[in-house]
Amino acid sequence: MPILLYLLAVAVFAQGTSEFLLAGLLSGISSDLGVTIPQAGLLTSAFAVGMVVGAPVMAALGRNLSPRWTLSGFLAVFIAMHVVGAMTDDFSVLLTTRVIAALANAGFLAVTLSTVTTIVAPERRTRALAVVLGGTTAALIVGVPAGALVGSLWSWRTALLAIAVISLPALIAVLAATPTRLDQADHSRSRGTLRTELRTLLSPSLQTTMLLAVLVNAATFCTFTYLAPLVTDQAGLDERVVPVVLALFGVGAFTGVTTAGRLADRYWRQILTFGGIALLVGWVLLGTTAVHPVALFGFVFLQGALSFAVGSTLIGRIMAVALEAPTMGGSYATVALNLGAILGPILGGIAFGAFAEQGPVFVSAGLVVAVLFVWAMQAQSIHRTNTSLKP
Repeated sequence: MPILLYLLAVAVFAQGTSEFLLAGLLSGISSDLGVTIPQAGLLTSAFAVGMVVGAPVMAALGRNLSPRWTLSGFLAVFIAMHVVGAMTDDFSVLLTTRVIAALANAGFLAVTLSTVTTIVAPERRTRALAVVLGGTTAALIVGVPAGALVGSLWSWRTALLAIAVISLPALIAVLAATPTRLDQADHSRSRGTLRTELRTLLSPSLQTTMLLAVLVNAATFCTFTYLAPLVTDQAGLDERVVPVVLALFGVGAFTGVTTAGRLADRYWRQILTFGGIALLVGWVLLGTTAVHPVALFGFVFLQGALSFAVGSTLIGRIMAVALEAPTMGGSYATVALNLGAILGPILGGIAFGAFAEQGPVFVSAGLVVAVLFVWAMQAQSIHRTNTSLKP
């Protein structure tokens, strides 16, 4: 794998940490800036919405520019917004920096995913994407807990500055190692007009694959967002165990991404079919056995692995299906990821209010049922098409 992939993964690690970090620091922000905790919670929502809006917009604006300068530009803006956010005493300014940082993050990730698919051979693209997405799972394992620790020991401002500091070496590396032009890395892919690339969204195959990615990611974050009460209220464990369980989920996620990266280029159908079935069974078993700590730990790790194995495979499939959109395909994958990250916690919150700690887990199971149904319909459609083409 090219060294550039690992350098990009470092930047994705910092950005993934930033996306999830403030959820654990809302109390400090609330008291420091004189706002309510629900108002402080808007910082997380604003970031997620900025990611969804920013991915296609930033990718479209930067599609005719050098990937070296678009990636470094997005990363520089991301760093600057964290510095400004750490220095302000005005909540509205902090909220604005989060939106701008999200737009820059979305643009960076969209261009990164498109760049990755041009610097490796087609049969290694899913593995290459897994390296980059490994930065997100590393953020769940190390970045978010470490950021929360820094915030508790010092302040939320220090945590934001730490993200800016971590991002600086990645910025220097991106400037030094990113190719100037995408088509220098892969002459087999031609870039059409923006209208041509956007027209790929009309493809039923791409639409279905994006829908599957949204549903899988929604199922993942539906339960992940409410793991803490599952640990403390359902399993009856001390709240100090919560970071351990979150990190265990992150270790599982890293395992899933890494494993799928090695297998998904060749066996993606099997991963979606059998991984989806295992994911459904796992959510049901987690919901019914979470009262037992050993079962809770085991299924948290397993579901982290399965969720990110299936999810990263679907991201690879979006990039493969969107080959006619070489500069915009990454934005489609980014939108699918973040729509799921928005939808999942909303559904989980509704289920938590109605059915307490186990509610979000069973909603995750229901979302996977929808995944399996859509996947079965797509597989049946492909089979009918292939049958009709036979002489």
